[in-house]
Amino acid sequence: MMRSAALLLASCLLAFAAHAQPTADTSRIVTLGGSVTETVYALGAGGHVVGVDASSLYPEAATEKPSVGYFRRLPAEGVLSLDPSLVLALEGTGPPTVLDQLRSAGVRTELIENEPTVEGTTRKIRRIAGLLGREAQADSLIQEMEAALAEARSLRQRATSSPRVLFIYARGSGTMNVAGTGTSAEAMIELAGAKNAVSGFEGFKPMSAEAVASAEPEVILMLTRGLESIGGVDGLLEQPGITLTPAGEDHRVVAMDDLLLLGFGPRLGTAVKQLTEKLHPELDPASSSASQQ
Repeated sequence: MMRSAALLLASCLLAFAAHAQPTADTSRIVTLGGSVTETVYALGAGGHVVGVDASSLYPEAATEKPSVGYFRRLPAEGVLSLDPSLVLALEGTGPPTVLDQLRSAGVRTELIENEPTVEGTTRKIRRIAGLLGREAQADSLIQEMEAALAEARSLRQRATSSPRVLFIYARGSGTMNVAGTGTSAEAMIELAGAKNAVSGFEGFKPMSAEAVASAEPEVILMLTRGLESIGGVDGLLEQPGITLTPAGEDHRVVAMDDLLLLGFGPRLGTAVKQLTEKLHPELDPASSSASQQ
């Protein structure tokens, strides 16, 4: 019996060791992916960052670091030139051969899961904190995020509307796509107590006048830089099908910062609270006009 108990204990210890993540050498960190960079800085490790990717736009201090390009189209040479001791890469970083090159060069390279949920964001923060040896800081970050999410839930309970929202991703009028199911945009819309106006497909698809009109959105949601790229609200109203929707008729367009809205990082609670306020103007009639961009 004692021998069986000892074997069981040994097995448990081995299993724990297999899943534990040793603290990495954090002397020179390269962060790839905006939410990864934001999390590293929020954990207080920004001083160790020697390079970031082009999507790392927050905090402002990160934009002062050398950029190695966009994380989905990454050149290995640019990363290696910074002599990193650790690379933290958001899921989707690639191409995969680049990650293989980094590892072959002896650089510890960790992929960070990117699930657009509250639970996924919590895991992301804890995973990065574990690698950096900053678990206590992670506890504080998560508590702050959960407090803001609780405020957002309280707002949703007071809301009397559940608007149909169409998310449009734009980078100039030549690149406009709408968000279907399973997207981070849909996840944010639902967290804010609204409904995705599109449910007929997964992911993103090019925007057509027919699809926009048939979706009958009451609100159009965009990223700030995307709205600017098509000339603001006036430019959006010139796009095919927009004026045929309730949102277009009422000029109900909401824009939010790119990384804040879709990053699913430490500011998730703040983002959900802000979006909830913008999508439900009845919560504060005096500020309803201010929430329209």
